Amino acid sequence: MSSSVPSASDSPVIATARRARAAAADLAPLPRTARDAALQAVSDALLARSAEVVKANAEDVARARANGTPDAIVDRLTLTEERIAAIAADVRDVIALPDPVGEVVRGSTLPNGLELRQVRVPLGVVGIIYEARPNVTVDAAALCLKSGNAVLLRGSSSAYASNTALVEVLRDAVAGAGLPADAVQLVPGESRDSVRELMTARGLVDVLIPRGGASLIQTVVNESTVPVIETGTGNCHVYVDAAADPELAVEILVNSKAQRPSVCNAAETVLVHEAVAERFLPRALAALTEAGVTVHGDAAWQRAGEAAGVPVPAATDEDWAVEYLSYDIAAAVVPDLDAAVAHIRRWTSGHTEAIVTADTAAARRFVSRMDSAAVMVNASTRFTDGGQFGFGAEIGISTQKLHARGPMGLPELTSTTYVVTGDGHTRG
Repeated sequence: MSSSVPSASDSPVIATARRARAAAADLAPLPRTARDAALQAVSDALLARSAEVVKANAEDVARARANGTPDAIVDRLTLTEERIAAIAADVRDVIALPDPVGEVVRGSTLPNGLELRQVRVPLGVVGIIYEARPNVTVDAAALCLKSGNAVLLRGSSSAYASNTALVEVLRDAVAGAGLPADAVQLVPGESRDSVRELMTARGLVDVLIPRGGASLIQTVVNESTVPVIETGTGNCHVYVDAAADPELAVEILVNSKAQRPSVCNAAETVLVHEAVAERFLPRALAALTEAGVTVHGDAAWQRAGEAAGVPVPAATDEDWAVEYLSYDIAAAVVPDLDAAVAHIRRWTSGHTEAIVTADTAAARRFVSRMDSAAVMVNASTRFTDGGQFGFGAEIGISTQKLHARGPMGLPELTSTTYVVTGDGHTRG
């Protein structure tokens, strides 16, 4: 099963995986200069061929609108000349990042004289299963190429035309730079059968990374025989503490929710300490309403809504649990910080939580009691992002605790090999 030699009996998916494995073997030993040159070619090609990508994307967008796809999902699907230019800029940012391959994680000379080094090496073949976000196609390919990995891209059928066009651009650029074109491949097929084949290609695919909604992620986690790095949904929280500056808190809250609500690091719940609720709720409600956000609140928020003439639907358990990905937010008033922590720990998806406070002790207590990939102190949840953290484009945001957690950059796409050097050493 692990052989990279094609067989006549291979399905299209397995044949693609075998080609990726062969390409990974050729890619791994190449120097950084070769991989960076390929990425520069990718960035240039995206700019030069953006019109054909936008044209292909328009087919997907038109089909999505005709099918009644929610606006938030259509926004994720849409590519424009400006967005492609930004994606190309992200690729250039990746070029500038340090190369993780070959980095010595630790090393020593053992008492017997053996020299021991633990060295970063590529994972090999990385499979990405993702939904209607064609920008992931380029982000994933760039990070995998930089870290010496071959990548198998399985986007959703709703973005098939976009992804096909993007991968064609990527493969042409990679091949033109002298790297194996099969280092970047689109997994053939639009049915779930092709996804299942990818998930069970153990021995050919080294790791799978799902990016998308809870249903997609859980399907991959539960059904894959290939090792999975679990990326999570973003039920993110903002807690406004008793010592918060109300104006600062409103600014952070609105940015966390409304700057771009269709992404996983957007806030979905706000919790407010009762000591500041009387001052904070009217300001927050006015600012959220102006930003187009509907508040689903507890009794205190509903009373504030009545006073302001703003409808506030009653929040239910479904609201506390949901990742809206829309201009909606759940809201509650809590008696103290510990109550906020208890609420968050019950409902969080483990992505990002934020506290707004001028009390250093409260901030420390909040941070120490959170069990999430990222915790913000007096900052928007929107900063949980590989680009914002200085990692370049991210491969995903991991909410698991093994190998990688939080925004996954280049080091998270490597494993390690122990290199042991002796001088005729034998073990007695």
